[in-house]
Amino acid sequence: MTDPPIRPGDGARALRLLLAKPGLLLMPCCFDAVSARLVALAGFKATFLSGFAVAGTRLGLPDTGLISYAEMADHGRDVASAVAIPVLGDGDTGYGNALNVKRTVTGYAAAGLASVMIEDQVAPKRCGHTRGKQVVERTEALARMRAAIDARDEVRAAGGDIMVLARTDANATHGFDEALERVCRFADLGADMVFLEAPRDEDQMARFCAAVDVPCLANMLDGGDTPVLPPARLAELGFRLAAYPLTLLLASIAAMERSLAILASGGRPAADVDFIHLQDIVGFPAYDAESARYGD
Repeated sequence: MTDPPIRPGDGARALRLLLAKPGLLLMPCCFDAVSARLVALAGFKATFLSGFAVAGTRLGLPDTGLISYAEMADHGRDVASAVAIPVLGDGDTGYGNALNVKRTVTGYAAAGLASVMIEDQVAPKRCGHTRGKQVVERTEALARMRAAIDARDEVRAAGGDIMVLARTDANATHGFDEALERVCRFADLGADMVFLEAPRDEDQMARFCAAVDVPCLANMLDGGDTPVLPPARLAELGFRLAAYPLTLLLASIAAMERSLAILASGGRPAADVDFIHLQDIVGFPAYDAESARYGD
């Protein structure tokens, strides 16, 4: 059974405390409430709600800006309310101009997400490890981040809390020096965490981490442009967070495809997870215990 879900604002405070401790924070990315609960039950201290995975599982569509702010905020609310660990949310480009960015940050905070990631791609965006993406000019990217940070501060002034993860995709379009300049400027503006997407080698990864004084995120995507390194090596390079964006989704797809192939051939797939365990994951024991209090 999981602990009671955390309230809006508590996730950001919990995440801030985790980042105040030494070491690397490992974050398997989730795509729905069940996958988030599995992350928590496995003992991980935080999870990231992957935009790629949500677009794929909720809509059956590619991560090309097709999923909307309202869909992501609604999905994020369900996921954050299902677990007692911080859930970081993918805010894409902020879904419009600077005022849309502010609405995204405020809405994600109200949904109970611990952090919102805002990136500098041109809308509609693309997955960071696919071809054809473009970024906005640096002035527009900085305006987006100022809006996000202003919204974060307004949320805090009103008694809530959320953190801002600032991302650049400029390494693929403008080169590493421009990408590094952008994350440095984002940190100077007050971003809580920064993310330079798709560094090509360990040298770029190390230079990124050494350039800023705020926590840096590594994106460990199998088959992507960035070397997938062991957690100990990521920590040596200076990373404080490591996201595994598609690990759980790929494992789920592989398991479902195997079962479907066996069913199609007339067989019966092995039940690797029993019904009792599934009931526990989705909360039947807690529901039944609470129901008994009222004589149901």
